[in-house]
Amino acid sequence: MSRDQVFIRGRWKGLYAPDADDIAEMAEEALAIIPDPLRSQLQNVLISVEEFPDDEIIEAMGLDTPFDLLGLYQGVSLDQKSTFDLPDEPDMVLLFRRPILDFWCESDDPLDAVVRHVLIHEIGHHFGFSDEDMEEIEQTVEGGVSSTRH
Repeated sequence: MSRDQVFIRGRWKGLYAPDADDIAEMAEEALAIIPDPLRSQLQNVLISVEEFPDDEIIEAMGLDTPFDLLGLYQGVSLDQKSTFDLPDEPDMVLLFRRPILDFWCESDDPLDAVVRHVLIHEIGHHFGFSDEDMEEIEQTVEGGVSSTRH
């Protein structure tokens, strides 16, 4: 984190908006508290922080605005993979910094909780989990976040 930014007990106290590295650090902290049986299966999933979804994603998902999507899982979920499949690209979770910050500014949730919620939701898609499964996992990890766009 840069010298003018402070992250205290999940609350951003910085003078400037968190940058991509700050969001990535929050995501890494969130990964560290995911239960081990799941975390051990995430070693090959890349996590990337981007400013916004790109035009291709916006068009493919029919988004009205790039702020409509906080995160995205790209890949083949484990329940759909075959040992015979050769992956074209690595499985990846994309976190979109500006939409996450926009959501955070409009919510009462700490920023790290928003990042954790989005990350867990997208990781859930890697496992082929339902939204209900993902909510249960998040509650197990540490209390929920008010309803979020994904």
